[in-house]
Amino acid sequence: MKRIKKTWPFHVMLLPALICLFLFSYLPMGGIIMAFQDYKPWEGVGGSAWVGLDNFRYLFERQDSMQVIWNTLVIAVMKIVFNLLIPFVFAILLNEIRKTALQRSIQTMVYLPHFLSWVILGGILIEMLAVDGFVNRILAAVGLDPVFFLGDNNWFRFTVIVSDVWKEFGYNTIVFLAALAGVSPTLYEAAEMDGANRLKQTLHITIPSMIPITIVVGTLALGNILNAGFDQIFNLYNPLVYEKGDIIDTFVYRTAILNGEMGFGTAIGLFKSVISMALILVSYRLAYKWAGYRIF
Repeated sequence: MKRIKKTWPFHVMLLPALICLFLFSYLPMGGIIMAFQDYKPWEGVGGSAWVGLDNFRYLFERQDSMQVIWNTLVIAVMKIVFNLLIPFVFAILLNEIRKTALQRSIQTMVYLPHFLSWVILGGILIEMLAVDGFVNRILAAVGLDPVFFLGDNNWFRFTVIVSDVWKEFGYNTIVFLAALAGVSPTLYEAAEMDGANRLKQTLHITIPSMIPITIVVGTLALGNILNAGFDQIFNLYNPLVYEKGDIIDTFVYRTAILNGEMGFGTAIGLFKSVISMALILVSYRLAYKWAGYRIF
């Protein structure tokens, strides 16, 4: 009781966040029942016909549904891999710069794209990557054929992955730079006294010191393996690239919101949420087992 009297202001400060959490995260979960109904907005949840697992059965019977799941996995996995690999290498290279002013300038430049929304970047990329855009004019100037980056299924995934890595790798580098900041300088001094050059110091001190945080970040990213980036895809894709570019979130948007198949769209969303939750639990277990990382 005495403890509550001392800490009640902190509980009051948490109250607005808890109210928002309840209103926007827990209260809408009642809509999950639509996944088991042939939901009609004019009939409501109480009046719509109950269809049981038919929506989920329909999910696995539709060919476009399975293609969407495959697209999501491919795009998400490639993003996870390159958003680990590129920041890992970049952090090592940035750490080798001895001039603080230059290092901070480079950090600032590569961080900036992270703070721009995909609405802004999507518009920029659409203009730059158009058939008559800036990039294709450069390709034409060197004698190459124009590339339809955002209208060709074979190029769309590549464009999505590269643009996402470009936007996020600077921000993701922060985690690896923080790991490098924790490496004791005495290790480098001892290695230098033993005759190790900068390359050997990197191979035997820097990289091994970054492996634990890399394992943590990589395993925790498993929980997002079904999140391939709705904002990015929604602002860049078009009907020409649905075959290779449509992901679960955009598919739910089109089926539930645009086509009115709300029961089916809810079933897809629930399927994704259950799988994501299972992956999050597995990833936390792996992070604890391999790197000793735990939240609780």
